[in-house]
Amino acid sequence: MSTPDELLVLHDLQVAIAGRGIVSGLDLSVHAGRITALVGESGSGKSMTALATIGLQPRGAHVRGSAQLDGEELVGRSALEMRRIRSGRIGMIFQEPGQSLSPVMKVSTGFRHVLAVREGIRSRPRALARARELLVSVGLPDPDRTAASYPHELSGGELQRVVIALALSGDPSLLIADEPTTALDVTVQRGILDLLVRIVRDRQIGVLLITHDMGVVGEIADEVVVLKDGEAVETGPVRQVLAAPVAPYSQALLAAVPRLAESLERAHDVRGGAARSVDAERTDVAVAEAPDAEDSATATSEPPVVRVEELSVEYHRRSGSHLALDRVGLEIRRGEIHGLVGESGSGKSTWGKALAGLVPAQARTLELDGVDPRTLGATQRRAAYAKVGLVFQDPASSLNPRRTVGWSIGEPLQLAGGTSGTQIDQRVRRALEIVRLPASYVGRLPHELSGGQRQRVSIARALILEPALLIADEPTSALDVTIQAHVIEVLRDAIEATRFACVFISHDLAVVGSLADHVTVLRAGRAVEQGTAREVLGNPQHEYTRALLASVPDPERRLHGGGAAA
Repeated sequence: MSTPDELLVLHDLQVAIAGRGIVSGLDLSVHAGRITALVGESGSGKSMTALATIGLQPRGAHVRGSAQLDGEELVGRSALEMRRIRSGRIGMIFQEPGQSLSPVMKVSTGFRHVLAVREGIRSRPRALARARELLVSVGLPDPDRTAASYPHELSGGELQRVVIALALSGDPSLLIADEPTTALDVTVQRGILDLLVRIVRDRQIGVLLITHDMGVVGEIADEVVVLKDGEAVETGPVRQVLAAPVAPYSQALLAAVPRLAESLERAHDVRGGAARSVDAERTDVAVAEAPDAEDSATATSEPPVVRVEELSVEYHRRSGSHLALDRVGLEIRRGEIHGLVGESGSGKSTWGKALAGLVPAQARTLELDGVDPRTLGATQRRAAYAKVGLVFQDPASSLNPRRTVGWSIGEPLQLAGGTSGTQIDQRVRRALEIVRLPASYVGRLPHELSGGQRQRVSIARALILEPALLIADEPTSALDVTIQAHVIEVLRDAIEATRFACVFISHDLAVVGSLADHVTVLRAGRAVEQGTAREVLGNPQHEYTRALLASVPDPERRLHGGGAAA
């Protein structure tokens, strides 16, 4: 029996596909004016629960049990009836906003189609006015420009706000948000979380929040249901679950969340220097506090693998030139990890591409393992850049889906030539050993691996040529916290085993703090702060760095009186 403020009540919900149970006997409720979080790793059944609840389960899925919206049963309804219910009473925010919008339609056109169904508005002027009203309600500063834009012309944060505005059309009483902040920068993520809290408070709607991020849960949820292999292992008020989780799985999820303070305790203060704040009008970086003689001797005992001074990258487009990097410099030695942090568009990935020779760059000094690739002929330059390994953000798109793991890892050796098939097989198996994957995986295809396993295959492939420098571009941004923790551990062990230098590009400051020896903070193509991880992230000197740190979700913030309760 539901209570008056219960919007959604699931009782003994079961979902099976081809006889395999995906969700098993799930109970949960969502109340008006509150946020219920459904949390668990990939494959736990979170998204399937949401899809089955609103009648969007995949073909062949069998749904049993009960799902009631305001006392009205949803399970067993026809597709036409479920479309009617969804169109006026439920708003859905899908995980990837770019895939929720048509790439060939302007935002305004998408709104016109949605508003015709959800609100019966068929007049173009009325639809545009209503679209503008909804875009203003989600905090978009220039709703007219947004409405006139195609999805690819908007940032990730803008896209997510557009999708939330679409979900709010029809004035739904229930909002389902499926991983609404995955892969967003911390400041953008903070804005989306604050927006969800404001929507709940102002509209008194209920939200079912689906996430794997316990930090997000701790920031905004009221109740939490922890899902493992389709079963709820723990349910309760968020403060209770976060303060004293009972289930071992809940404890493991919380333990895997990177915490900046703990990360910095483990950070290696290799060179002993203090944080360095870079004046916007200067290209040199002054050390605020000089290291002592012993630290200096250690730091200079071997030449840097990377030495860059005044690196700049300018993109030329029809609309004009864009300076993506403006005179950024740094040094990295063997065994060191240098973190590059900043929001989208700050120049992080461009810096990595410039070091790998993938984009044209200007620099006063650019040395890789003691050699300036710009001074070499084509063959020698290719050999110099072969000392740079790359790990991309999305392993699924960087691995050939039709090639085995062994082939993908060994391909760089095949292209380089001079290595026999037997030797390639041996080095592939050694690379798998370094990233803690069994040798039997050589015959598997990418789709047969989990996200974390695919990312470890990408790391193994990047290490096969024994690079002097590894560039890891957002390698953990879309991974569950437990898988993310394992990939970080694998990467750290690989560096200790092979002593390569590493550039770790990320917007996740807690992850950077757990790995990096030194950190550069980029903003709009410029380095605003540089120094050891402990100094930059533990005692930031620049206001932008402080703003980034303040935006990091903390699962325990509300336990100590902070955070945003709905």
